[in-house]
Amino acid sequence: MIEVASLHYDVIFKKAFSKPTIFIAFVKAMTGITLEINKVETEKYFLPAVVKVNSHFDLFAEDKKNRIIVDIQHKRLPDHYDQFLHYHCAALLEQVTSAYDYKPRMQVFTIVVLTSGDKHKTDIAITDFEPKKLNGNGLGETKHKIIYICPKYVSDKTPEPYQQWLKAINDSLDEQVDETNYQNQQIKEIFSLIKKDNTTPTEYARMKDEYSNEQYDKENKEKAKKEGIKEGEQKEKIEIARSLLDILEVDVIALKTGLTVIEVQKIKTRDYS
Repeated sequence: MIEVASLHYDVIFKKAFSKPTIFIAFVKAMTGITLEINKVETEKYFLPAVVKVNSHFDLFAEDKKNRIIVDIQHKRLPDHYDQFLHYHCAALLEQVTSAYDYKPRMQVFTIVVLTSGDKHKTDIAITDFEPKKLNGNGLGETKHKIIYICPKYVSDKTPEPYQQWLKAINDSLDEQVDETNYQNQQIKEIFSLIKKDNTTPTEYARMKDEYSNEQYDKENKEKAKKEGIKEGEQKEKIEIARSLLDILEVDVIALKTGLTVIEVQKIKTRDYS
């Protein structure tokens, strides 16, 4: 058992997966494609922007020989399905250089790693852009894909080779892994890279910032949810009070609804909403 920095943190995920040999092995497991690359870019932007909201890519590599772009995103957001569709399409649109030819030079694959899970609780989900006949057979066109992986939901039913990678990512989340459970050399290399002994002060500082931002967002969401519930309850009380104005006295309505007498009087004089 070794202590590691969690792959939940962007800074640690990028540290591990920006290494070309690891990136290539991971993409091979997720897509079946063997890339020929010698570098992986982080925080990639297209300049000039091809859409109104410019996209940035956590990990980005182009295999120009085989005409393939692979982008790995590492986020969980309320709208992540729509957001990463936007990013994926941006990588397609960036390749269109002529009104006479809309065919992208390269296939585009977007891999989204959701370490916090997902509301659908699915280990692997794929958005497939290939048009198909009614019988399900593909036409061999636009073979672009978005692949969503949720390590939290890996199980013995998860097919290989997805399973071992999802298990490895998931194992790191509690900051301890038993490396003897893994034979894949690239996965072992990840564990070596993210060992706590190999984590720099700068990386620890960025992890702390990420954690603080997550906690802040979580507290704000919980606060907004509570305020939303309170607002909804108040609106319901007002509607009930309005429906009782013709049959009950103000003080009785206040007692029945939990509103104050003053609030009921304002509703009666149409000065409260």
